[in-house]
Amino acid sequence: MERGLLWLPLLVVFFWLAWSGWNEYQKIESYKRWASQFERHKYDIYAVLGQKDDRLTWGKPTRKDPQDVQTVTFADIARIRFRIDSKFFDDQDAEFPLNAKTIALELVLKTGEMPSIRFTDVDIASNWYRFLSDRLETQVK
Repeated sequence: MERGLLWLPLLVVFFWLAWSGWNEYQKIESYKRWASQFERHKYDIYAVLGQKDDRLTWGKPTRKDPQDVQTVTFADIARIRFRIDSKFFDDQDAEFPLNAKTIALELVLKTGEMPSIRFTDVDIASNWYRFLSDRLETQVK
């Protein structure tokens, strides 16, 4: 009887892990369907992001479709800022810290709004920052 009670928490943890894995798998499958319409896209636990032509679309990943989806055009963006923790990086050639807690791209819109797109990986975020900054520069010229 005691052994059964000792194994019960392990069984609960096993079912929780199985459910978490299934939940994440469903999010990724939903993302794949959503991302097929974009030229460039990314997925992580904080946000999905897609770019097609002059549109940039992002939202929060869920098992069905992304929620809180927002779309802007490059013409609406005044500038892009790369934030790691509380520090902003505007130089595209800067060395970024690898042990960051909060990583985000902030889009400074011409309306004054500043939507933020979260990332978990500094390298992926810096690549998107460089791509979007270059794309924004070519739009201005």
